[in-house]
Amino acid sequence: MADYDLIIIGTGSGNSLVTQDFADKKVAVVERGIFGGTCLNVGCIPTKMFVYAAEVATTIREAHRFGVDATLDGVRWADIRDRVFGRIDPISEGGRDYRVHGPNTEAYLGHATFVGERELEVEITQPGGRHTVGERHRITGDQIVIATGSRATLPRAIADSGVPVETSDTVMRLEELPASMAIIGGGVIGAEFAHVFSALGVDVTQVQRSERLLHHRLDPEISELFTEQARQHWDLRLNTEVTGATRTDTGVRLQLSHGDPLDVDVLLVATGRVPNSDGMGLDVAGVDVRPDGRVVVDEHGRTTTPGVWALGDVSAPVQLKHLANHEARVVAHNLVHPEDLRTFHHDTVPAAVFSHPQVATVGLTEQDARAAGYDVTVKVQRYGDTAYGWAMEDTTGVAKLIGDASTGLILGAHFMGPHASTLIQTVIHAMTFKQSAHEVARDQFWIHPALAEVVENALLGL
Repeated sequence: MADYDLIIIGTGSGNSLVTQDFADKKVAVVERGIFGGTCLNVGCIPTKMFVYAAEVATTIREAHRFGVDATLDGVRWADIRDRVFGRIDPISEGGRDYRVHGPNTEAYLGHATFVGERELEVEITQPGGRHTVGERHRITGDQIVIATGSRATLPRAIADSGVPVETSDTVMRLEELPASMAIIGGGVIGAEFAHVFSALGVDVTQVQRSERLLHHRLDPEISELFTEQARQHWDLRLNTEVTGATRTDTGVRLQLSHGDPLDVDVLLVATGRVPNSDGMGLDVAGVDVRPDGRVVVDEHGRTTTPGVWALGDVSAPVQLKHLANHEARVVAHNLVHPEDLRTFHHDTVPAAVFSHPQVATVGLTEQDARAAGYDVTVKVQRYGDTAYGWAMEDTTGVAKLIGDASTGLILGAHFMGPHASTLIQTVIHAMTFKQSAHEVARDQFWIHPALAEVVENALLGL
C-alpha cells in the first residue's frame, strides 16, 4: 500500500489541489524552494505592486499635461520594496507553516527525485519542518502531481562570464536603487522591469536581439506601436546582441554587437524561464519530456505514466498563473473523478504586460487569422476617439479586434493603453461564450462616458 494517497511536488498552483475531497486521506507536499510558487514570491504579485508605484511616479511627472503643476521629489526604494515584501513574505511563510504543522498533510522541505513510477526519494534541504536537513526519505503515492513551475535562465555567455547578474527572481530585493541598469531581453519580464526602474529614476538601457519588443506574444502592429512608445521612456537597443561581459569596479561592462561598450551598475537578464523538470528522474518514472523541457501531458493533465499528473509552468504551453490555476482546478477534479475527466481549455487564454503602456491580448493575431483562412475583418479603435480618452489626453492607446466576417465571431483582441488588462475582459467573455461582435456591442448598455466605450466602438467598427 502506498504511503500517501496523493503527493504534490511544488506549492504554487499545486498547493490548491488539497481540496475537501482529500480531507480523510493522506497527502504529502514536497517543496525545495519558497512556498507559494513564482506568482506569489517573484512573479505576478510583487511585480505588479512595483508597477503600481511606478505608475504613481509616472502620473506625477506627466501631471503638467492636465494643467496640474507637480514635481516628483524622489522615491524611497527601501520603502517601496518593503511595502511589497512586508505583505508577501508573511503569506509565503504562513502557507509553509500551515503545510508543516496543519492537518492532513506532511511537508517535505527538499528535493524530490523519482526512483520508480510512483516512488520518490526526497532529500531534506531546508530546516523548519518535521524532518532534519540531510535526511533522505523514500515515499510512494497512489497519485503524484508534478507542479514544480519554472525558473529564470541565463544565456551561457553571461553565465560563464562571472559578472554579477540579477534575474526577475532577485532584482526586486536590491538593497538600493542603482543609478543605471541594463536589461537583456525584450519579452514580458524585460518590458515590465524597464518601466518599473525607469519610472523610479534609473537610467535603463534595454537590449533586444530582434527588431521590436514583445514580438513573440503580440500582434505585429501592436508590437510595433509598443516599441515606439517604449523608446520614449528608456534607451532601447534593437537588433543588438550582447557579445561579452566583464566585471568593473562599479558594476558590469557589456560588449554589444553594435555601438560602444555599455557600463552599468546593475545587469538584469530577462531572457525567459525554463520548466523545472530536470534533475527529477522523470525518465526513471517513464514520464516523457518535450525538447523544451515541458512535461508531456494529455488534455486531462495525465503524463505518460499512469497515476502521475502535471500542471502549470512545468508542462503548460504558456507560463501564466491564471492558466496554471485553471489546470489545477481541472486536475483537482480528475484526481478524484477518474470516470468523469475534465479537459484543459487553452484556446482563449489571455495575457497582459504591465508596462508603460499596458498591453493585453487574447486569441489570434491578424496575421495568424489570415493564415488560418478566416474571412478576416479588422477594427483598430483609438482610445483618444472616445470621451474618456479625451479626458485622459490619450494619444497612443489602441484596441485592435480581429473578427470572422462570415460568422460575426471575434477571433482575437489586442489592447495597448491605460487599463488594457481590464478593458479586454469583455472581449474574453464574448470569445469564451461564442457571442458575436454585434450581439456584445448592441445587446447591452455601455456606461457613457466610461473608458469601456473604447471596447464598444471597436465592436461596432468590427
